[in-house]
Amino acid sequence: MNLIAGVDITAGALNAQKLRLDLVAQNIANAHTTRTPEGGPYRRKIISFESELVKRAGGASLTSVSVSGITSDKSPGQSVYNPQHPDAGPDGSVMMPNVNLAFEMVDLITATRAYEANLSVVKNARNLAMKVFQIGK
Repeated sequence: MNLIAGVDITAGALNAQKLRLDLVAQNIANAHTTRTPEGGPYRRKIISFESELVKRAGGASLTSVSVSGITSDKSPGQSVYNPQHPDAGPDGSVMMPNVNLAFEMVDLITATRAYEANLSVVKNARNLAMKVFQIGK
């Protein structure tokens, strides 16, 4: 019984979900940022995952998850009429970021649940190992 392989796979998933949670936090924090160093409003960041083959010495090949890339959402943001805003154009409208807080909250809850599920795997593997040690006593 090799519990370490399962914990290794779960560690990859925990790292990927942590990065996803960081990006959701970044998107929410910049939901009203109208000026970036690149110019224009903030663009929502999207993370994508890929399966990663984990080769074990002499054992079976297992699959974990890793981050394949982080991209910017190309969808346009909403134009809001606010002539007093410092970034307002000549027509008085301001281009807002393309961050939808409802989508971000769904993504946040999904990432949190996935993170908790992976933590449960580690906790159960630890409990199994502790039970195995108690058998020998």
